[in-house]
Amino acid sequence: MTPKVVVIMGVSGSGKTTIGKGFAKAVGWAFEEGDRWHPPANVEKMRAGTPLNDEDRRPWLDALAQAIDGWIAADRRTVLACSALKQAYRDRLSGGRPEIVFAYLRGTRELVADRASRRRHEYMPPTLLPSQFAALEEPTDAIPLDIARSPPRLIDQLRRTLGV
Repeated sequence: MTPKVVVIMGVSGSGKTTIGKGFAKAVGWAFEEGDRWHPPANVEKMRAGTPLNDEDRRPWLDALAQAIDGWIAADRRTVLACSALKQAYRDRLSGGRPEIVFAYLRGTRELVADRASRRRHEYMPPTLLPSQFAALEEPTDAIPLDIARSPPRLIDQLRRTLGV
């Protein structure tokens, strides 16, 4: 079964937006940036260099889960870039539905730190990267994508794996 929603997950700086946009364009699906769904209080907290906790993330995850419900109901195939660092977050987003698939952008701390130091993000400073790795619970049920490979190769791998 072709999924209706593909969540591109990983720590900040792993390439979620790059791979998500590239995959969405390649298969003709919609793309959504999960960061845009954060409430203003979360954005300000991150901008100040303070890591989010589970309580901070709850309204964000609830909003994303509701959006996913809408995309599925509308049969709008969508790629969502979302950190989804913990299994509980992924469970909240998927609700156990088989039409939602996760792809995990996995990389070494050194590689991700190098990338994060060279990019500009509106409110996610590289100083928060250690907290991202500390919160990360590596998934066992996601499609693993090694970020040492080029974006075109990762997009092609994801297309082949999903058959789209």
